[in-house]
Amino acid sequence: MSSVIHNISFDCADTYTLASFWAKVLDRSLRPEDQPGDDEITLLAPDGVGPQVFFQRVPEGKSGKNRLHVCLQPTDRTRDEEVDRLFGLGASLVADHRRPDGTGWAVLADPEGNEFCVERSAAERAG
Repeated sequence: MSSVIHNISFDCADTYTLASFWAKVLDRSLRPEDQPGDDEITLLAPDGVGPQVFFQRVPEGKSGKNRLHVCLQPTDRTRDEEVDRLFGLGASLVADHRRPDGTGWAVLADPEGNEFCVERSAAERAG
């Protein structure tokens, strides 16, 4: 027997703002009952497939490098187009590991400093 990931959880100061950012990143929806000021907010998995993304308010701020992070792979655009889109949503660049030959990845941070990577799309990898 094995386990499945039910939730991916983010500790944060402002659950609604951070959940709204990630909802746009992942093209997911907040539950209808989730409101600004809630201590917990959940992004629903599309069609119930895959883990939910969960945000919980905590009193302390981020204090160091993430020990676990998410790696994103765009499905309908290039890595660089996705990086630009995420900048427009409020992400910031932490480290740029993109190489002149098109390989590599970018490390970004969400509005509360949680780091995540953006890798090349499957189409870019196949090319």
